[in-house]
Order: sequence, then C-alpha cells, then structure tokens
Amino acid sequence: MEKDARPKWDSPVQFVLACVSYAVGLGNVWRFPYLCQMHGGGGFLIPYLLMLFLEGVPLFYLELAIGQKMRLGSIGAWTAISPYLGGMGLASVVTSLYLCLYYNIINAWSFWYLFHSFQSVLPWAECPINANRTGPIKECEQATPTQYFFYRETLDISSSIEENGGIHTGQALCLILAWIITYLFIVRGVKSTGKVVYFTATFPYVVLFVYLIRGITLHGAINGVKYMFTPKMEQLANPTTWINAATQIFFSLGLGFGSLIAFSSYNQYNNNFERQAIVVSLINSGTSIFASIVTFAIYGFKATVNYENCLERTRLLLLNAFNLAEDSITVDTVYDWIEKLNATYPEQFAELNTRLENCDLESELDTAVEGTGLAFIVYSEAIKNMPLSQLWSVLYFIMLLLLGMGSMLGNVTAIITPLRDFKVISRMSSELFNGLVCLFCLLLGLGFTTTSGSYWFTMFNDYGATFSLLFIVLIEVITVSYIYGIKRFEKDIEDMLGHRPNWYWKIMWTFTSPLLLIALFIFYIINYIKGGTPTYQAWNKELVRIISNYFKCICTVSLCDYFSCTQEVVLIRKRSAAAFSGF
Repeated sequence: MEKDARPKWDSPVQFVLACVSYAVGLGNVWRFPYLCQMHGGGGFLIPYLLMLFLEGVPLFYLELAIGQKMRLGSIGAWTAISPYLGGMGLASVVTSLYLCLYYNIINAWSFWYLFHSFQSVLPWAECPINANRTGPIKECEQATPTQYFFYRETLDISSSIEENGGIHTGQALCLILAWIITYLFIVRGVKSTGKVVYFTATFPYVVLFVYLIRGITLHGAINGVKYMFTPKMEQLANPTTWINAATQIFFSLGLGFGSLIAFSSYNQYNNNFERQAIVVSLINSGTSIFASIVTFAIYGFKATVNYENCLERTRLLLLNAFNLAEDSITVDTVYDWIEKLNATYPEQFAELNTRLENCDLESELDTAVEGTGLAFIVYSEAIKNMPLSQLWSVLYFIMLLLLGMGSMLGNVTAIITPLRDFKVISRMSSELFNGLVCLFCLLLGLGFTTTSGSYWFTMFNDYGATFSLLFIVLIEVITVSYIYGIKRFEKDIEDMLGHRPNWYWKIMWTFTSPLLLIALFIFYIINYIKGGTPTYQAWNKELVRIISNYFKCICTVSLCDYFSCTQEVVLIRKRSAAAFSGF
C-alpha cells in the first residue's frame, strides 16, 4: 500500500482515545489492586511511579515515534530500519495472534455474566436446588454460590487439564458474539475503530466513577481505602516489589505487541506524539490508581461483612454453649465475653477452642486475589450483597466488556496492519481480510470453551507472551539506540516535531531502559528455571477446593482465596510431569 494512500485518524483525539482504549484494560482493574495489596498498599506507588518514568513513558514514546516515522506496521517498520530486523516485527505479530486466541474468552465470560444479570435473583446469589429437590446441590453448598456459578455453571470445569468434556455451548456462543462485535469494531480499519473508541475509551470511566460513589458509601468501605493508602515502607526493601512494579508498567502499556506502532502509523506526519505519549501513559497509571480505590472500597465492604459474620457466628456459639440471654452479647462485645468466659469457666471454654473462629479484619483485608478470581468471584460476591444488585452487576460487566473490547481493538490491529502492508494482501478488501483474521482466531479460540479451557487459558496467560515481549522490546530499544543510531533517531524526531528530544529521553533510551529490561529478562529466566514444570490451579469437584497440580499442596478456597494459593505455602514439586511434557 502506498504511504500517501494510507488511511489516517480523523483527528489526534481519535488516536489518543485509541491508545487509551488499548492500554487501559483488565489489568488495571484486576492486577494493579492485587499488587498494591501484596506490596505495601500506598508504598507500592513509589516504585510504580518511578518505573513509569524510567521505563514506561520512554518506551511508549519510542514505539509511537517509529510507527509515525515509518508509517508502516511492525513488520514493515523494522524492515525499513534494517532488512535483518523484519523478523522482530513478525515476532510482534505472532505474539499478538497468541494473545487474540485466548483474550476474547474473557469477554465471552463477561457476556455470560451480563446475560445472567437480568434475573430477579442473581444466579450466583444462592445455590440451585438438587435434582431430588431436597436441598442445595452439594458442590455449591460446600463451596459458595459465587464459586459454584463460576466453576460449574460458567466454565463447567474439569478436574485437570487432561480431562476434556467437549465444548460448553453457552460459552461458545458468547465467544462467537465477542468475535462478531470485534469484527464490527475493526471492519473498515481505522475508519471504524476511530468511531468506536469514543465509547470504549470513555464509558468505563463513567462506570468506575459511579462505582466509586457507590463503593465509598458501602458499609466498611473506609476500612479498605485506609488499607490501600496506609504504606508499609518495609516492602520497599523487597526486590520483588520493584520487579512487579516494572512488569506492571511494561505490560499495562501494551509494549512490544506492535499495536502502538500500528496505531501511530495512521497519524499525520507532524502529529505531536511526544505530548500524546506522556498523556496516555499518565492516564493509564492514573486509571490503575483510580480503579484501585474503587476495588479497595469493595474489598473493605467484603472484608467487613465477612468479619462481622464471623463475629456473629462466634456470638451465637457462646450464647448456646453457656445458655446466656439473647441480648447479653453483642457483636462489639464478643472478645470481652471470650476473655470473661475463659476466666470464669476455663474447663467448659476449653471444649469450645476447636470450634471458635479467629475473626480478624486485618487478615480479611490481607487476603490477596487477582485475575479471574477477583473479576468474577470477589466482585460478584460483593455485588450480590448490594441493594439493586442487578443494576450494579449489569454496569460492572458492561465495563469489563468495554475494557476487554478496547484492548482487543489494539491486539487485532497489531495483526492486520503489518499484514496489509504487503501488496498481495492490500489488494483484498478490508472487510474480507479482517473477517478472515477474526474467523481464524475464533476457530482456534473455541478450544478455550471446553471444560479444560480455563486451564489452557491460564497456561497461555502465564507462559505465552512474557519472555517474547521482554525480548522484543529489549531488541527494539537496542536497535534504535545502537544500530539505527540515536543521532539519526533524533533527526527523525526533529523532522516530525520540529525539535530534538531532550537529554531525559536520550538517557532513558540508551542506558536506563535497556538495563531495566535486561534485569527483568534475567529475573524471569531465573524464576522460570527455578520454577521447573509449569503448574496450574485446578478445581476439584469432589473436594470442592482449589488444588495445585504437580505440587504437594492443597488449599481450601476460604484460606487461600481462589487463585492465590501458592503465595505463602511451601511447595514440594513432584518428579512426575508427564502431562506437561509438551511445554
């Protein structure tokens, strides 16, 4: 395709909104709050913001500059810099394709929950009746309604990755719907995407703001917000805190996929991408912090409800065990009565020790969870306890859908744009070619709708793109700084913007960012080698609990909170790993 015939964004605002819609995704909602919780609350913001300016903004700027200068997708742009670097652009396309295969299944789950929200009683609010109509289904009764709905109704999950019970029809239909909408969003390239991003980039903020107002008015929400902004400065001495801050910035901005290069290739040649890189990066990080306040308000509500329910169970236990009057013990005086009864009736109280629960609000707030466990279980648990729960459920899952769809626009564009730069493909109509790409991804993605599909989703998400993206961006910054030449790159920027980049950008590109990426790459390699055989969290129907396959570790959901059971347990790896011989 000739460069002068290349389509363009209707305005710089469209480009900024497209970048915001792509960069601000599900990770801002379900990953960043988890990292804050794990690494010292407000103290985590210190390494996070440092990494934003040492790594995130400079690399974001670099990719926008390359795309706008070359006016080509990732393959063409890197081939133009050097014929030997075309493979790096191809690596970006393959990585984006890898992501597209499984990312839309999250949108399918969101559609599933959204459609089930239009009921008089949310289906994850109570357990369904068994076939004999004698009581709740055993699996649901032993777990919780929210866990049962996610694992059994939504996923119909098998007990291991080796068990495949066929395609879940409902999930397959939701995935088809997700891909149809994705296709309609990109059917005519930037002409379609430019219109859609006005909605996908802005409406999630409306929902987040509404949820913020609702969240801070919930009972106990202030406990969660205080927990977030109370810094634990000792966490700054933990190297993992800094590593996680750097990786969160890296993946949150969507570096290395080729999406930013593709988006900026449709800019006017003299577009001010420097200012846009700073604005989008700040919006992305600001959204993470904003979403965390909302999330911790929900955390506080959930933790307070669980804590007070625990106190109520303890109160009833004491009343029944010691034959006390109903109003003699209140929730606020439970611990006073425990001390009093223990001193007065030590022998009788000793018999209750095994039945007494340790009710601790701080422990409830310390329970960390991320990913699908946060989005589809913890949030659902909180929503069902809200007044007008159906309304809040609809709003929440629409927000998840828009965040997911916005990211999908960038992922698919990263595949389509570089391929359409080839003359053979450019002769095809956009509608036909874009449709074939979406159909190809849909057919391969149907594997994630099987009963073992969620395990494959975890494998792809945890091990699919991490190394390749770090390697791609490391080669990018080394290529620009030392092969293409930083002086030559300065002149290109001056040609587009009318001024050269200042000393900050040059120091980041030539020294700081490459060193940080090398450190991250080495860290991941060491962790990967130490980790050995990949693992996954499996739902055991008989035990009604999460188990870590190939680890001598069993975690009850109540103690380990869904997908985080390997955080603080000693793991003893089994030698046998036959099921993972292909990884």
